[in-house]
Amino acid sequence: ALVWGSRNVVNVSLDRGDLWDLRTPSQMKSKDFSYASMKRLKAEGKFDEMHKAFDWAYDNVPYPTKLPAGRLQFEFNSTYKTEEFNLDPRTGVATAKLTDNGVVVFVDPDEPVVFCITPRLTADLHVVAPAGVKALGYKPAKVETSKDLTVMVQEAAQGLTYAVVTQRGHSNEADIYATAICTSKEAKDPVALGKKKTSDAIADFEHRYERNIDWWAAYWNHSSVSVPDEAAQRQYDFCKYLYGAGSRKGAPPMPLQGVWTADEGGLPPWKGDYHNDLNTQMTYLAYPEAGLFDQGESWLDFNWKLLPQYKKFAKSFYGVEGAVVPGVMALDGQPLGGWGQYSLSPTMGAWVAHQFYEHWKYTMDPAFLKDRAYPFCEAIGTALSKLLQDEGGHLRLPLSTSPEIYDNSAKAWLPPDSNFDQSLLRWLFGALAEMAPGVGQDASKWQALLSKLEPLDIDSDGALTFARGFPFNESHRHFSHALAIHPLGTLNTDGGDSDQKTIDATLAKTVAQGTSQWCGYSFSWMSCMQARAGHGDDALKYLQDYLKGFILRNGFHCNGDQSGTGLSSMTYRPFTLEGNFLAMQAVQEMLLQSWGGIVRCFPACPTAWKDASFDGLRAEGGWSVSARRVNGRTTVIKVTATVDGTLRVTNPWSDKSGVWEGHEDQATNPIVEIALKKGETLVGHAIE
Repeated sequence: ALVWGSRNVVNVSLDRGDLWDLRTPSQMKSKDFSYASMKRLKAEGKFDEMHKAFDWAYDNVPYPTKLPAGRLQFEFNSTYKTEEFNLDPRTGVATAKLTDNGVVVFVDPDEPVVFCITPRLTADLHVVAPAGVKALGYKPAKVETSKDLTVMVQEAAQGLTYAVVTQRGHSNEADIYATAICTSKEAKDPVALGKKKTSDAIADFEHRYERNIDWWAAYWNHSSVSVPDEAAQRQYDFCKYLYGAGSRKGAPPMPLQGVWTADEGGLPPWKGDYHNDLNTQMTYLAYPEAGLFDQGESWLDFNWKLLPQYKKFAKSFYGVEGAVVPGVMALDGQPLGGWGQYSLSPTMGAWVAHQFYEHWKYTMDPAFLKDRAYPFCEAIGTALSKLLQDEGGHLRLPLSTSPEIYDNSAKAWLPPDSNFDQSLLRWLFGALAEMAPGVGQDASKWQALLSKLEPLDIDSDGALTFARGFPFNESHRHFSHALAIHPLGTLNTDGGDSDQKTIDATLAKTVAQGTSQWCGYSFSWMSCMQARAGHGDDALKYLQDYLKGFILRNGFHCNGDQSGTGLSSMTYRPFTLEGNFLAMQAVQEMLLQSWGGIVRCFPACPTAWKDASFDGLRAEGGWSVSARRVNGRTTVIKVTATVDGTLRVTNPWSDKSGVWEGHEDQATNPIVEIALKKGETLVGHAIE
C-alpha cells in the first residue's frame, strides 16, 4: 500500500507482487531471436536489424509488464484537510493526519489484507480502477458498491482476473476498512475469496493489529545501526523497513519499484520488470550484512525456482547447456529484450550467482551450499564455459559489452572481454573452485578455466578501462567497469600494491570525469566503493550527495537530481529501489567489512562519525558482530559464532590499548585469530 493525498482526500494505492501480464510478444518467438543471429548481425554491421530483432518489442509492445491494482480514495468533508503523512518503520503503520483526526493504514503481516482505520466522519470511498491497463487492451474494470462493500473486478490477459474487495466494519470510535486483492490463480471466484478474507480480517481486527506490531518488533531485533547523521540514519532505517515490507519469503521478490507500482494512471516505468544488469542485484545487496536472511531468500528462492527456465533459455537462445539469466525479464523468467547488448548478455547470471555465493558466505550453511549455491553457480558457469572460445590460448566470449556503456549504439559492442564480463567470469570460476570441495566436487576444471582468462585491462595510469582500447574517459551512470572493486571485491586493499594502485586510480579517474551523467544510484554506489577503498570521508560525501539530491519526500530513490544544485544533468523523476539499498549498504560498508575472511570493524568510518555503533550485523564466515566507537576510538567489539569456525578480526588495540578477554596473548597481533564454537562469543575492549 502507498498512502498519499491532498486537500480532503486520502489515497491508498494498492499493489501485489504477482500481478503481471505475462503474454509473450511475437518477436520473442521468431527464429531470429537467438544468439546466433545476434553474432551474425553484429559481424555484418546490421545494427538496424539487430535493434528490430532484440529491442523493438520492449519499446512498442506493452507486455509483459507489472500491473497496478488500483486505488482506494477516501474523500472527507471539505472542512477536513490532509496536513501530513507519516510512516513509523518500527511498526509498519502509516498515518494520514487530517484536521483534528487521522487515517491509519497497515498491512497484515500474514495475509494480503490492507487495513484502513478512519474516524467516524462522513467519508466517501471510491475505488479508482487502474487506467493504464487500457494500453494492454483490457476492458474497463467493473466496480460495484453497496453500503459496506465495494468490489472492483479487472479482467486481464491469459485468463487472469483480479478483484479488489473492500468491506467496512465499525467500532465505537472508527470505521475499519479491510481490503484484499485476490486473483483467479487462487480461487475460481476471487470476489468470494476477497469477501471471506476481509470479513475474517474485520472480525479479527484487534488481533491482526497486535500481530502486526509483534511482527515488526521481532523484525527490528535482528540488528541495529546507530550513526551521528540524522539523514543517513533515517535512510538506513527506511531501507531496512523496505526489506521487511517488500520482500517476504514465499512471495515474489522486489522488481524495479517493488510492491509500490507507480499509480499515475499509466503502466509502471520500464514495465516494472526485473533488470538484472544492476537493479535486482543492488536491491538485494544489503540484506546479508543486516542479517535479514528471510528477506533475501525471497530473491534466491525465486531464482532457484526459475532455474529450469534459465536452462531452457540457455538452450533455446544461446544453444548451450547450463543456465543463463536474462538481463531484463518478467516474473516468469521470460526475456523482455530491450537494449540487446545488456538485456541479453549471458554474464548477468553470474552476477545473480554472486548473491547465492554471498548468502552462503554469510550463513556458512552447508545445506544451502550443497542444495542451492553450488548447483546454481555451476549451472551458470557451465553455460558461460560453453560460450567461451579459445583465441591464442586465452578464453574469450564471442560478444562483449559493459552495461550501460555507450547505451544502445553500435559502439556498445566492445572487444571481448570487457572488464565487466571479465570480472564476472574470473569471480565465478574462482568461487566455484572455492565451493567445489565442500560439496565433494573437483575444483580443477574451474581452476583450469580461470587460468585461461586474461587479467583485467588497465590503462597507463593503472585504472580499469571499459575494455581493451576503450579507456574510461566519460562521465557515466553505471560503474560496470569497476565491478571487481565492488561488489565482487576481487580487487581489494589486501591484494598488494598492484591492487591498491588499480583501485585508487580507477576511483580517481571515475571521480575526475564528473557526475553530470550519474543517476541517483551512482552516488550511493560510489559511496560503497570509496568505503571499500578505506576512504571514509569520501564515502560519506557521496552518501550525503545522494541523500541531498536523489530522495523523494517519501524516501524512495529517484533516478534524477531533485536538488537543483547540479549534482547531475539528469533531473527526471521515476523511482527505482536499487539506489536506496546501495545507500543502506554504504552505511554498513563504513561500519563493518568482512571480505577475504577477515572481520573489520569501522574500516571506513568517516571523521565526522566520532560516535557510532552497531549490534548484530553479520559478517562473512557466519559471525554476528557488535561494536562501539566513542570519540573516534573503538571501545568494544563482540563477535558471536553462529557456526563453528576460526575467527580472524582486525585488532584496533594492537598497541596494547585494549584487551581480548581470555586471549591476552594476542593483544599485540594485528589480526586476532581465535577458534570459536557455535554460540561462543569473543569480547575485546579498550583499556580506560
